[in-house]
Amino acid sequence: MRTTNLLQLFLLLSTLTILQSCALTPNAWTPHPPSKTIGDLSKNDLLQSAKQLSIGNWYGPEDIAIGLDGSLYCGVHATKKKFEDGRILKIDPSGNISTFYNTESWVTGLHFDRNQNLIACDQKRGLISIDTIGQLTILAQEDENGSPFLIPNDVDIASDGIIYFSNTSSKLTFSRKHARKILMEVRSDGGLYAYNPTTNTIKTLVDSSFFGNGVAVSQNDDFVLMADLTKYRIIRHWLKGENKGTTDIFIDHLPGFPNGISRRKDGSFWLGFTTERDPLLDKIHAKKKIKQLIYALPLWLQPKQKEFGMIMHLSATGEVLKTYYDVSGKIISEASSIEEHEGFLYLGGDLINHINKYKLEKDTLSKQ
Repeated sequence: MRTTNLLQLFLLLSTLTILQSCALTPNAWTPHPPSKTIGDLSKNDLLQSAKQLSIGNWYGPEDIAIGLDGSLYCGVHATKKKFEDGRILKIDPSGNISTFYNTESWVTGLHFDRNQNLIACDQKRGLISIDTIGQLTILAQEDENGSPFLIPNDVDIASDGIIYFSNTSSKLTFSRKHARKILMEVRSDGGLYAYNPTTNTIKTLVDSSFFGNGVAVSQNDDFVLMADLTKYRIIRHWLKGENKGTTDIFIDHLPGFPNGISRRKDGSFWLGFTTERDPLLDKIHAKKKIKQLIYALPLWLQPKQKEFGMIMHLSATGEVLKTYYDVSGKIISEASSIEEHEGFLYLGGDLINHINKYKLEKDTLSKQ
């Protein structure tokens, strides 16, 4: 009798594994090795001098916006593994934490417009705006062709007020399982979009992405960048000039998963990484069956994201100027976003329960 029960359990688990593996329809892809010609990638411990700012009992300050008074604003979720509930927090210069808006959902990208409305990517509502008196307006939930913004990710605003944002998927809502699915399938989805607040219209700029993530507009609004996390690259869509309307590669073959990107006053960019590249993942990307089997495993049995801090300073044309690390991951375990303010970098993360604050060196500040 006991043998029969064990056999039934085995058959049940085998059936569930097969069904789960069929839920993944991956493309075979062979990543190019990390480039050794994109600048100084020597490991260092510069980020270990960062300090941690409390966000209370919340997790996941994926992006950070800075108000006129120096207050920090970030979207958070309830626990390290629970993303369904959330708030937008305000942390004033004294460290006092308050709820700016109870979204009841995780909010990722954040950016203030010229009227100090907080423009944000809401995982339940799409692209939203919250005005100075706390009134929320939904700006866009789908593109001009009716494809929904199910995982709106990051946002930046040009000098003319046009809002540029990424959408990771128009097929899947956000969850840990779905994030793994998008990463392992390597199928184009989502894209890069422009929202005109004057006409309330959406325009698709790039109709596909590979885990589309961070967004940043160039200094003179010449182009807009978007991180293609799965493909280890940053793409550039031209807004002006002879290349207007075309898309190319800004920087490729990166040594990690590019996440948040932001522009400095001098026109250069900060690029944050979720973690470094995993050689095992790079190897199995070409093997569809193996990816299906790994995806079928319970999340707790699947490979874990390595805690590894890394950010890059990129020129306005995509050259690596400097790279900062915390290879131990003990102080900075990820950097999903980077905001510079008064000589400091404020670094966010999807899974951390704080904001990291890093003081820039004098030589870097003098180049502003």
